[in-house]
Amino acid sequence: MTTLSIYEAQQKVIDHFAFFDDWEDRYRYLIDLGRKLPDFPSQWQTEDFRIRGCQSQVWFHPEWRDQRLYFQATSDAAIVSGLIYLLLDIYSGRTPQEILASQPEFIEKIGFTQFLSPTRSNGLAHMLTAIQRYATQYQSTHY
Repeated sequence: MTTLSIYEAQQKVIDHFAFFDDWEDRYRYLIDLGRKLPDFPSQWQTEDFRIRGCQSQVWFHPEWRDQRLYFQATSDAAIVSGLIYLLLDIYSGRTPQEILASQPEFIEKIGFTQFLSPTRSNGLAHMLTAIQRYATQYQSTHY
């Protein structure tokens, strides 16, 4: 469980990206982050956990534990894996209420809306929608 609020976690990500002067460096940083993702069990690489709407293959697996949602995820694309790392860093280990009450401000503040390709931006939006959908489902069934 993280001690930072979602807002603080987003600000930490924004601050890390502010360190880089250009988008080439930011892309390299994203790729490096994606390499840090833990192994994703092959039994979760099914249609049930696949995020549709992403150009690359993306799977998110939610786990409900201690009144919080924890996510594991993976992708077959390096930059998307980095985006997944950021999403997990911000949203995994949160209550559904925390997830649903937050806005993904880091996307605009980092410049993802401007510098990511349209297909990657679309995939990021679909991943965020999946996180919110899982939060809504768990909130309605566990509260």
